[in-house]
Amino acid sequence: MPTILTSVRAFQRLDSRGKPTVQVEVETKDGKFRAIVPSGASKGDYEAIELRDGGEAYGGAGVRQAVQNVREVIGPALLDRRYDLEIGLKEIDSFMIALDGSPDKSDLGANAILGVSMACARACAAAKKIPLYDFLAGELQSSPHRYIVPVPFFNVLNGGVHSGNTMTFQEFMIAPTGAASIAQGIQWASEVYQALKSIIIKEFGKVATGIGDEGGFAPPITQPSEALDLIMAAVKAAGHEGKIKIGIDPASSEFFDDGYYDLGFKSDKPKKLTSTELADLYRALVDKYPVVLLEDPFAQDDWESWKYFHVVSKLHNVELVGDDLLATNIMRIEKAAEADACDSLLLKVNQIGTVSEALAATERAYELGWSVFVSHRSGETTDDFIADLAVGIGCGHLKAGAPCRGERVAKYNRLMDIEEELQAKKIGSSYAGKSFRYAHSQAKSE
Repeated sequence: MPTILTSVRAFQRLDSRGKPTVQVEVETKDGKFRAIVPSGASKGDYEAIELRDGGEAYGGAGVRQAVQNVREVIGPALLDRRYDLEIGLKEIDSFMIALDGSPDKSDLGANAILGVSMACARACAAAKKIPLYDFLAGELQSSPHRYIVPVPFFNVLNGGVHSGNTMTFQEFMIAPTGAASIAQGIQWASEVYQALKSIIIKEFGKVATGIGDEGGFAPPITQPSEALDLIMAAVKAAGHEGKIKIGIDPASSEFFDDGYYDLGFKSDKPKKLTSTELADLYRALVDKYPVVLLEDPFAQDDWESWKYFHVVSKLHNVELVGDDLLATNIMRIEKAAEADACDSLLLKVNQIGTVSEALAATERAYELGWSVFVSHRSGETTDDFIADLAVGIGCGHLKAGAPCRGERVAKYNRLMDIEEELQAKKIGSSYAGKSFRYAHSQAKSE
């Protein structure tokens, strides 16, 4: 007897910034399955379009129309089709894409479509009587031969549009690559985070321990070297020198204007750099600090700068991640591959709008020999879907914010749950550790 949807419901709820988002609940004979959609602050121009109501309620950010589209358009159409969830998710997602009919999901709303897609993924896993990560692995053609629990990249210092300080770069992340397990890695990161808090209090006072959108501290600093010096001091104070690496997401599209990168865009003192000067700054940081990953170091359409710096990043063995550049979109991935502009995909499911399309983007990145880096959004929810996603696709690393705030911690707690579950079942698995960039290819070749 097939497992079919018997109910599709939607509601307006809140994300971590107190802004409305879409919650979807689907029902089958196996029970009810829920998903809540995240939203970004620094959004690229090539992302799928989330539907917002406009008007006065919630400052125009309401999602009543998207909710209505689930209730009155998507839901009834899916119930009428009677898809067998044991077959998988691709047919459902393809049907919703066709039902929307626009190139960017702006008709029904990517937030409406994604909520249904994520909830249906959970229902599909239940229909097969397997965990979500196991189901997602099965939907990927190049699923690894054993499970890889990813290295978490914790955003411990916030800047850019995620905070109120004058730091231009958006994220400074720590990655416990030297740990033996996700549980140990999270412990180390938490210890560094608490040490960082103490150092900030000592240097700037308690008032400076306010946090940004993703839970990282936002002290009154401006220069990236100041942020990195604070992190290195915290790593040393926590006793984890040599075991922690660093990732940086400048989110440079936010401060690119008229051919220049303005490092003073958050202050009244412009500091405009050419792309070559900015590249020199990155190179100096990579030479001085244990930086292993750079995300969006240049603007989303500054292709020549990406191409130039990709050569530099290879020489320094730094992963070059495309976020706004790629937007989890296969067409953008193909363009970047042709230009040899980067070697890693930042995977944000809500950038493309369905789980199946995110998996297809993952598949293509792996075919190109790239890494895949799973990511949350700054406007997050307590939904822990991306933890299962990172394990299912064997990507080796994930970022979900600081070890602080419930919507961030939910992902890290879920990863520890998965690790314990895999160990209890004696299923072949390992922590990605120092091999995080190449975890998928190594697991697949075994």
